[in-house]
Amino acid sequence: MEAVAKLKNVPTSPRKMRLVADLIRGKQVNQALNILKFEAKSGAPKIEKLLLSAISNWQQKHEGERVENANLYVKSVQVDEGRSLKRLRPAPQGRAHRIRKRSNHVTIVVAGSNKVENSEQKD
Repeated sequence: MEAVAKLKNVPTSPRKMRLVADLIRGKQVNQALNILKFEAKSGAPKIEKLLLSAISNWQQKHEGERVENANLYVKSVQVDEGRSLKRLRPAPQGRAHRIRKRSNHVTIVVAGSNKVENSEQKD
């Protein structure tokens, strides 16, 4: 009962994106969306949109079930390094310094926990 969503080539450094990803790892989906909605860091809106996409992917896999009843949570969030654009910036005395514009790939896995209540098991 999992669904995956991937976002590739996000023009943010992986280190900055991992700070946001660490906030929602292991949380319930509603709680994670609230955290991301009010987070001031630049990666939060991108991860929020990706989390909504993962929820939508879960809904397409499980058409008969409701999201509210599934107890969805963020199973894992991975932030991997993407390609780096290498640029040159002028430096003193005719030199040049290399600037690396980093990017990243984000993968979110959303899973549902089917906890059956004790009263339902007795029937």
